Amino acid sequence: MEELLKILNEVKPGVDYENETDLIGHGVLDSITMVTLVLQLSDEFDVDISPVDITPENFKTVQTIYDMIQRLEDE
Repeated sequence: MEELLKILNEVKPGVDYENETDLIGHGVLDSITMVTLVLQLSDEFDVDISPVDITPENFKTVQTIYDMIQRLEDE
């Protein structure tokens, strides 16, 4: 989780990610930020984030992103 927070803060600093409840709905993650984030997550965690995984549900909060990464690491 700590590494995920570090990446999020590098991609878009100045956000209280731990308390944010809707990263996409509140405009924290836009399309350009999402592309950058997906690339960094794929590299850092050595996972393949396919277009099917790029959903609002998977990127709603830090926890949902973390859960997606854990699921992809187990595949």
